[in-house]
Amino acid sequence: MPSNRKIYWTLFFLLICSALIRGFIAGFIELGNDEVYYWTYAKFPALSHFDHPPMVGLVIQLFTLNLAFDSEFFIRLAAVVLGTLSTVLMFLIGRQIKGPLTGLYAALLFTASFYGFILSGTFILPDTPQVFFWLLTLFLLLKSLPDRNLMPKSRILLLLAGATAGLAILSKYHSVFLVTGVLFYMLFYNRRWFRAKETYGALLIFLLFSIPVILWNFENDFISITYHENRVGITGSGLQLQYFITEIAGEFFYNNPVNVLIILTAFVALLRHRQFIRADYKRIILWISVPLVVVFLSFSLFRSTLPHWTGPGYLGFILIAAAYLSEPNRQGSRLRVVPWPVTSSLFFLLLVAVTAVGQIRYGWVPLSKWKLDDVSHDMTGWNQLGEKFAPLAKNDVEHARMDKNSPILTFRWFPAANLDYYVGRKINKPVYALGTLERIHKYHWINRLRGNLRQGTDAYYIALSDDYEDPVQLFGTLYDTILLADTLYITRGYDTIRKAFICRMKGLKKDMIFN
Repeated sequence: MPSNRKIYWTLFFLLICSALIRGFIAGFIELGNDEVYYWTYAKFPALSHFDHPPMVGLVIQLFTLNLAFDSEFFIRLAAVVLGTLSTVLMFLIGRQIKGPLTGLYAALLFTASFYGFILSGTFILPDTPQVFFWLLTLFLLLKSLPDRNLMPKSRILLLLAGATAGLAILSKYHSVFLVTGVLFYMLFYNRRWFRAKETYGALLIFLLFSIPVILWNFENDFISITYHENRVGITGSGLQLQYFITEIAGEFFYNNPVNVLIILTAFVALLRHRQFIRADYKRIILWISVPLVVVFLSFSLFRSTLPHWTGPGYLGFILIAAAYLSEPNRQGSRLRVVPWPVTSSLFFLLLVAVTAVGQIRYGWVPLSKWKLDDVSHDMTGWNQLGEKFAPLAKNDVEHARMDKNSPILTFRWFPAANLDYYVGRKINKPVYALGTLERIHKYHWINRLRGNLRQGTDAYYIALSDDYEDPVQLFGTLYDTILLADTLYITRGYDTIRKAFICRMKGLKKDMIFN
């Protein structure tokens, strides 16, 4: 058994190295479509938003000093810091359920998870604050719920868990599984909590934290709830096994295939009644984690789902896997500070991360030449587009071809947010997205805040070769003339990854009112 000194030094080394790697990635690559969209949450704060509750925008505001520092690194700084703190929480939870070695294994497996390290710990997404508050809530619950005597300390911790669960629901809606998991645990294993006023106090605190989201949805006809219901609701198309298989494959990858194999091994041991984790801790973790994963797997039988939706559930699975790996009697194996399965998992993460970052920045693998979809294009070339568009727009103003205040129009929330951050922000040009609510999302409200467009106003449209929409079809009925002004070539290395067709749209025919 490794000494506590060695365990804590390993944890310290892990935290420093992982934070440095996160920070490097955060400042080295451009923002993804989703990330740059959540930047608009910080730029245009509200009680809630079309897609998600407000927390991701709030943490961006906090760590950028209300966008005083708005480079990619600072926008992602919340993820770097909260991802590191989440690693600490994984350690603390693991130590709570079994001991320091279990805590270290939990921190290592969390770091090896693409969901834990990249999606929620480096990129700035709603999952970033959700994972932190989810783990903080789980930590408080594991310290309070098993107490059959309902001591004062446990009661206070449960109240605090109500607050942290409320902060989690302000991050992402499916944090409600924290509350349902607690209620089921109380119902089946410790009903005395139903006689404690702190249980209802915690629920009240949770609901109080939810008020901003409830008010915003009430004012907007519960459009956010309806949107997510339509995303996962069962349609008349019947069973869709391809979605289910895609979901399983995505969960396998996002959580690191090696991690998943360790988790499956641990669950087999549980089914064989191996006692490597205290029963009350196991029950709390499973009641919070399993329903979340099962529900979204069920949805995937009928609708297309996203694998990271189940990510918080896998955090509990990682804790069980860590408890299994740290079992002293496991086949007589000698416990190491970093066992070989964990080393393999970390190596796989590092290999994929280095390859992905290199592909995004330098295009190491010529996927486009092989007629394969290169998703790394989504995270590169936007800054270059802004740098090349700025002198063109300036020249248009100097030669009276376009008004200085001519906005940029587009048709969907992406590339609207990309154009907003990388093009419009740098030259003080507003970006409007025109289309249905399902296509433009938060830009339905951003358009209102930016104000109506008056008759005679000119505008730019930037048509992208890899996401092309015909400007005449989109805006031909709105403007007198639409002319191609220039074509900008966006390159990576020696390759052109996209063309940007700059269109001048002259003479808005009538006032455009955004209600």
